[in-house]
Amino acid sequence: MTNIGMFKDMTYKALDKQVDGTHYKGFKIEPAQFISENKLEWAEGEAIKYICRHKLKGKRKSIEKAIHCLEIILERDYDEETWTEGYKKWKKDGTL
Repeated sequence: MTNIGMFKDMTYKALDKQVDGTHYKGFKIEPAQFISENKLEWAEGEAIKYICRHKLKGKRKSIEKAIHCLEIILERDYDEETWTEGYKKWKKDGTL
């Protein structure tokens, strides 16, 4: 279970302002802080950002962007033949 006070002592002065809108200001923890503190990779962070803001900005388009980020994660981490496996196959027999 998440400790709800885990971010109370961590502050980012840059999060005191938001450029171009206020769609993240109402959250208890801004997506940028959550993403940073959890050291998430780019695609995971983008998906979280789009999911959090979809009702306030972007609507359906934000959900489509989140899905696209999730598809990137699936391809990157769970593709049937990863890049490394394909490279090893190419080195072995010269084919893909």
